[in-house]
Amino acid sequence: MRTLLLGAALLAVAAPLRAAVDAEVEVCFNYGCLARQTVHFSADDMQAVHDALQPAIDAADERQRLADVIGSMYRRAGEQSPIHADRAGDFLDDGVYGRMDCIDHAHTTARLLERIEQTGALRFHRVTAIERRTSWLILQHFSATMEALDDGTRWAVDTWFRDHGRPAVVMDLDTWKDGGYPDE
Repeated sequence: MRTLLLGAALLAVAAPLRAAVDAEVEVCFNYGCLARQTVHFSADDMQAVHDALQPAIDAADERQRLADVIGSMYRRAGEQSPIHADRAGDFLDDGVYGRMDCIDHAHTTARLLERIEQTGALRFHRVTAIERRTSWLILQHFSATMEALDDGTRWAVDTWFRDHGRPAVVMDLDTWKDGGYPDE
């Protein structure tokens, strides 16, 4: 019994330490990942990500917290790269160096999610492959995705809909694939 308690105590201490390491993530921009740049997240940055997600009590709470975390990671990346110039959609930043289309957003967000997952900060989801949707309004659109561990529901994690650094849109993948938009 004492060994079990000691093991649990070590895991409780090790979980926060696992997040507190520097991380590098490649962001891409200028539409279709034409340009790429590596950004750096310090151990303090990654600890802040971990700390923001750890209070989550279930998958829904983790998704809500994750939307804000992804926005903050984009803001940090924008301090080191031209992606701070990005605006919602594809037309408000037309021709601006650092603009991002949905392909850029999907790949960058997927890399951020993978880095978060590698730290052990995701407890209720796992990162899954980038998905594509087609609809009559936008011929095709891409998003990073994840899956809830409790029921297998897949979720789009889409940063394209909003201005740089705003919280990500986390939407049920089926709704997203059917052409769903935030705030509908």
